[in-house]
Amino acid sequence: METAVDRHPRERREAAGSSTVSAEQLRHALGHLPTGVTVVTSLRADGEPVGTTVSAVCSVSAEPALLLVCLARSSETLGAVLEHRQFAVNVLADGQHVLSNNFARGGGDASWDGIDHGRLQTGLPRLTGTLAAFDCVVHEVTTGGDHEIVIGRVRHVHVEDDAEPPLLHWRGDYVRLVQT
Repeated sequence: METAVDRHPRERREAAGSSTVSAEQLRHALGHLPTGVTVVTSLRADGEPVGTTVSAVCSVSAEPALLLVCLARSSETLGAVLEHRQFAVNVLADGQHVLSNNFARGGGDASWDGIDHGRLQTGLPRLTGTLAAFDCVVHEVTTGGDHEIVIGRVRHVHVEDDAEPPLLHWRGDYVRLVQT
């Protein structure tokens, strides 16, 4: 039996391009995977904050401390991250769906009016009331379809001691974590 490891790189690319799953089918199926909700923030060239809601975030390595975020190529936030070479990942708490919805509009469309935020020691925007914030410098960027996969080296973490449960997204809606 042939596996992807056995194939030549060109054959793997061709096999990957022959998918019959539509974007809609993939989004529907992935909707069954509950995810935490984050807002990735950075700074534009003029120093103004920019941010977007991201659910595609995960740990890559503990040593060195690396995490990844996936940002749409069309995202203004991605442009700022690539230019500034720094970003923060703000982990939203249960009840912060208004923040999630605001930043889901996209980096340039998201309104910072009335959004309570401060700055991390590196100057990156940190949303107030979030469960945690990861202060990252860009380590590596790779293409992943219509997104860029940005791997960040985590310089600092900020965690709230008496934090609420996280904001979760599942099947197109926000859901609550029930502890048993």
